Amino acid sequence: MPARLRALVTVLCAAVLTALLPAATAHAESRTVQGGRLDWGIKSSFQSYVTGPIAKGSYSLTQGAATVGGGAFRFHSATGSYDGDTGSFRAAFSGGVRFLGHRTGTGAHQLDLTISRPTVSVLGSTGTLHVDVVSRAKDTGAVTTSRQVPFASLSLGGIDMRGGGDTVALDNVPATLTAQGAASFAGYYTAGTALDPVSLSADVRAAARQRERPSGAPTTPAASPKPEKTPATAEKGAAEKGAIEDGAVDWGVRRTFREYVTGDIADGKWTLTAGAQDGGALFRFPGGEGTYDDGGLTAAFEGAVRFTGAHGLDLSLSGVRAVVKDGRGTLYADVRSPGLNGAKVPLVTFTAGELKPADGLVTVTEAPARLTARGARAFGGMYPAGTEMDPVSLAVALTADAKLPALPDLGSAPTASASPQPERAGESRTPAAAPVASAGDDDFPALPVFLAVGALLPVAAALLAVALRRRRARPAASPSDEG
Repeated sequence: MPARLRALVTVLCAAVLTALLPAATAHAESRTVQGGRLDWGIKSSFQSYVTGPIAKGSYSLTQGAATVGGGAFRFHSATGSYDGDTGSFRAAFSGGVRFLGHRTGTGAHQLDLTISRPTVSVLGSTGTLHVDVVSRAKDTGAVTTSRQVPFASLSLGGIDMRGGGDTVALDNVPATLTAQGAASFAGYYTAGTALDPVSLSADVRAAARQRERPSGAPTTPAASPKPEKTPATAEKGAAEKGAIEDGAVDWGVRRTFREYVTGDIADGKWTLTAGAQDGGALFRFPGGEGTYDDGGLTAAFEGAVRFTGAHGLDLSLSGVRAVVKDGRGTLYADVRSPGLNGAKVPLVTFTAGELKPADGLVTVTEAPARLTARGARAFGGMYPAGTEMDPVSLAVALTADAKLPALPDLGSAPTASASPQPERAGESRTPAAAPVASAGDDDFPALPVFLAVGALLPVAAALLAVALRRRRARPAASPSDEG
């Protein structure tokens, strides 16, 4: 090909690629994962072993984790990033599960395993589930704490993680214990053991785009930083005692009670009204008002929850109040049930410890709680007085700018997902699950590069044809011109 024609083709190709680069670059921007849930039973046979007649143990949920379905644990509040072009995905979830079993005469447990903060990372066709693990070795009793252990490999099969939507959803992805996971699992299982499958749904925020300001448009000045308050005796006193600006109580009542309500026997439900919020494993009663003074507090909260179901189940809790004094707390509620109707019924007592303000907040986090005698009547004798109930968390703001702890974020309800199917002999594998993708999430729909190139090639061909016709009309070039 003559040198000038080669140069022309080079210029045209460069122009095509230059036209495509801005779009490709925009789509390659990593997007933020914010909100969502991960459902995973860890290993169902391990759950049965822990709670069975041999280990005679139990499990408890921490940091807002919940149970869902027939034996899965739900972890919440996904945070991370997602690249729709490459399918690269990483999301960390909150919550944990602690297993206890084989109690000794001293009250300790030979089996003591906590799994928390699961994080799913996907790069190409490789998926890994990382977790924080605290475990007691079954032979030596030594306790080991490990952070973000690559605990399980995820079999993505033909799943295509690419997309441009506002949700990433995976359903029943097979999980296999890794060597590192086996070591941190206190030696109960060997590497290669099949674990329970993993399902997740995570919300994805659209990538922020830099929009050009029209020429001559006025520039909005940046907000001036607020001057810092000078510490003063009066302000310090206001943060130590006085009226409560805001507050919330987080309490799930009792995990097994919630499971009973929604299970096959009661076949019921719960309904939240008057501002109460559902955090998955707990209910939030907001709008706290009251006083804090000398390490004690009295506060009333908004919201109500009503449990209904078969066999006469009808229990309503409203008008929640919390009183803490000398490190001991009591949670009250107005109760309506077949067993007890009354106002300001002391439902549970909890260990609050010493209350000290920090950053304008006074908090009690997951305080162990036990049912009172009157609380037992509210449940119609289902549980005796002294029964361990779900832990109580509360937070009250002593200053207007103090922020309450966030409620667990379960994200949007999954709008689509698919279960990966095992590959059969002689069959080709089709992508079985993919992130939910929609063109409406971006300023323009995703356009594969080869399609864009195909659209521009006719333009390049037309320009090349014009150049050839002009060349034929000119006298023959010298060998030096053709290089």
